[in-house]
Amino acid sequence: MSPLAAGAIAALTLLAAPVTAQPFQECEDSSAFPALHGSLCAVAQTPLMPTAAADGESVALFMRKFPPADSGRRRGEIWFVAGGPGESGASFYPALAVLRRAFPDYDLVMPDHRGTGYSSKLCEKEEAPDSPGGVALAGEEWGPCIAAMHTNIRRTHAFTITNAAHDLSTLIGRYRGEGEVYLYGVSYGTQLVLRMLQVAPIGLDGVILDGLVPPESASQWDLSHRTRIVDAVGRTLLSRVQTSDYRRLLAQEQAWQKALPGGDLRQFMGSLLSFPALRGRISDIVESLSRGDAALLARTDADLEAQVALLNSYPQSPPSLPLVALISGSENNGRRDLTAETVAEEAREALFSSPVPGLLVDSSISLYERDRYFGQTPRRLPRTLVIHGTLDPNTAYEGAREHAAVLAPAGDIRFTTVSGGAHFLALMAPDCFVQAASAFVARAVTPDRCDLPH
Repeated sequence: MSPLAAGAIAALTLLAAPVTAQPFQECEDSSAFPALHGSLCAVAQTPLMPTAAADGESVALFMRKFPPADSGRRRGEIWFVAGGPGESGASFYPALAVLRRAFPDYDLVMPDHRGTGYSSKLCEKEEAPDSPGGVALAGEEWGPCIAAMHTNIRRTHAFTITNAAHDLSTLIGRYRGEGEVYLYGVSYGTQLVLRMLQVAPIGLDGVILDGLVPPESASQWDLSHRTRIVDAVGRTLLSRVQTSDYRRLLAQEQAWQKALPGGDLRQFMGSLLSFPALRGRISDIVESLSRGDAALLARTDADLEAQVALLNSYPQSPPSLPLVALISGSENNGRRDLTAETVAEEAREALFSSPVPGLLVDSSISLYERDRYFGQTPRRLPRTLVIHGTLDPNTAYEGAREHAAVLAPAGDIRFTTVSGGAHFLALMAPDCFVQAASAFVARAVTPDRCDLPH
């Protein structure tokens, strides 16, 4: 067994305890990674079906807390809700230094919502830390995983956004300490936060929404249209001449088809949009490929792999793809009859593309039906900061603006635009994020705009 797998299992020793809510204690893996030093862990049990009659079935929810360096200056706590929907609290670990700059006097509490990380998984055996793929699925584990999901449909269909929202409210209610309490969500996490404020609202001093999803009822921005959103962002980075050169590259046999694994240049270029440092190379890649030189493309491909590896460098980091498929297909795809032919036709003229629409076609997972909360908004909101990038390829800036306008009657909504910002601004635009978020928790004036350097 690898040291990483052993560390993951050690961190999960808390899960075996039968108590309903354990206090935070030193994490078993806190010495395995420098960033985790001093972190505290806890596990709580919540009902599998929070709104149904108690039947004894439960899910285990893992949490990690990072106390402030100076406990004497502690002002409160901030709860972090990851995106995905398959990402765990570990997605925030690479951004810890930035989050400490923004919130130096707060406990940072990072739960793994149901189905992710060290919390109960959809495929309990195949997604276990000591399975062949760890919390990720190895190739041979997919078949048994899907079969297990179909065998127990009731349990599978309990892994909804609404039930995860009840979990989040329960955790905050059980574990909140003295002082202020804020809730921060990124990407899908913003959808989960807003669902919680509908179904199980709890007293908060404020909410920060980083990469706000569009309104659920705005089907033009749902996941089945992701290529259109990615393409619109990518085109802003190319001049008219570069666009023409790029079209010629896509139409011809070129060196990039051998240099790029998979040979899908449009999808590769689309993936660069999430990383501003790599995104800045796109026009140079087009220019060099036009001369038959694939060296920059190859180097950028290696750098992209390194960036992705950095974001997935903890045993609990790999997203739960079964949960991604379940929630995405059930709630965030308005076209369940989507076909591969439609996906191909809608992407035919795109210069930048996303694999997401194709993954929604012919799902092998039994999807659940949306509940009555879908498309609705909270009646009341605490003080809320929305921070969003104009070049976000995952959650459209225009969609975030529209959603903020829909939410405005429910409370005090402040919107900070990060000009040139991509997705997950705490990591991809740290200075702008710190400026806006720290001002918000200090109850100071938050900036309307922050410009990234060119």
